[in-house]
Amino acid sequence: MAEEGKDSAVTLRINPSRVLPLRLLQFFLVFLALGLGVSVFSMYTTKYYKVQNVPPITQSVTAESVTKPCFEEPSSFEGWIRPPTKLLHTMNDSELFWRASLVPRIKHYPFKRIPKIAFMFLTKGPLPLAPLWERFFKGHEGLYSIYIHSMPSYEADFPPSSVFYRRQIPSQIAEWGRMSMCDAERRLLANALLDVSNEWFILLSESCIPLSNFSIVYRYISRSRYSFLGSFDEPGPYGRGRYNRNMAPEVNLTDWRKGPQWFEINRVLAVKIVEDATYYPKFEEFCRPACYVDEHYFQTMLSIETPHLLANRSLTYVDWSRGGAHPATFGKADISKDFFNKIAESKTCLYNNQPTTLCFLFARKFAPSALEPLLELASEVLGF
Repeated sequence: MAEEGKDSAVTLRINPSRVLPLRLLQFFLVFLALGLGVSVFSMYTTKYYKVQNVPPITQSVTAESVTKPCFEEPSSFEGWIRPPTKLLHTMNDSELFWRASLVPRIKHYPFKRIPKIAFMFLTKGPLPLAPLWERFFKGHEGLYSIYIHSMPSYEADFPPSSVFYRRQIPSQIAEWGRMSMCDAERRLLANALLDVSNEWFILLSESCIPLSNFSIVYRYISRSRYSFLGSFDEPGPYGRGRYNRNMAPEVNLTDWRKGPQWFEINRVLAVKIVEDATYYPKFEEFCRPACYVDEHYFQTMLSIETPHLLANRSLTYVDWSRGGAHPATFGKADISKDFFNKIAESKTCLYNNQPTTLCFLFARKFAPSALEPLLELASEVLGF
């Protein structure tokens, strides 16, 4: 009996130690089962709500895409060569210029590329002569693209049928004679460079008109060996007199050039303007009114860098004969056949080093009142 009691005492002392691991094992199994249950439930509810909430997610992405066009890495070759579907984007100038300065190093295009002319309108707001331009562009889709830089506060109301519909780029205030004007021109060039098919770039204003039909303009520009930017050395106070010696050594007095603001350049020169970080700081700091930077910056820089690519003349006719700081403005009373004959006969020039009388493809400045007679004469005089 004594031995039996002893064994019972021993048993009582051993049992608690055996119960504890058993309870831990039970607790672990219950925890594991609960965990698996929660995981399965979570997966089910996530899948369920993902399916149920597709419409709101789609609406959110769609709304964002209206203001933020897609610039992520393309997933196919076509994605690299396709122009942006929308011109409005959220890139700042530094990002835009960097993006636009990316150029292919192999000159042979591995796809069928139809070179286009980029018509870049630098405006304050409306395009009062838009109906005339609509007629000019009609029937030539695929050979041109349009870009508009206006005051940031201006909202265009072109109908969907218009060639100008949604062709505004992100813009900033541009002041006459100041670097912000050249910034606007560089912004236009950079946005146009995002379309790999744009080969030639024409700067125009809201008061410009075409003097010939589209076919003549395209043929003239596409067959030229040179770009059309006026650049000349003027020794007087309005030329060399505006030079600041602090611009040396990047720009010396003998390099200083002047010319019209309105130009037509090819893709090579457009990239040079957009990527420039050598001359820009000098002009920004030392060419301020009465040094009007839009008359000197591109003209001087390209004369230094690529003089062999310039025709040293503009394709845009402007009448300075009336005197003053601004050229003559033509209204309704000025428009006639004789008026256009006078422009056509006003100058002889060189085209691919050969003499020609076809020197101007565009003209300015035309008031809104000139639109009606221009439309009446367009088919007979302008050819469209």
